[in-house]
Amino acid sequence: MKEVKISTQGEELAVTLSGIIDSGNAEDFFMTVNAAFEFSPRDVHFVCDALEFIDSTTLGVFVKLFKHIRSAGKNMRLSGLQPRIKKLFTICALDKIMEIEA
Repeated sequence: MKEVKISTQGEELAVTLSGIIDSGNAEDFFMTVNAAFEFSPRDVHFVCDALEFIDSTTLGVFVKLFKHIRSAGKNMRLSGLQPRIKKLFTICALDKIMEIEA
């Protein structure tokens, strides 16, 4: 189960994630975020404090979103990643290209 809440905070699109995002719902996650970004292109901040689990499919979605957001001249950042989730980004060297806050 996943929950995606999207709101506008100043010049950013805040995407608050909770629960589990995996191959079963990753495409819905992508479509939801992408639609919000297309409606209001701005920097995107993923708030991940309540995100419990992601898989490799979800990592791929984050990469796809990152490329799309950057190609539009905007920035993307993630904050509040659980240590085990942050480790996935580190193992895949995504922490070298994406802004990941503590």
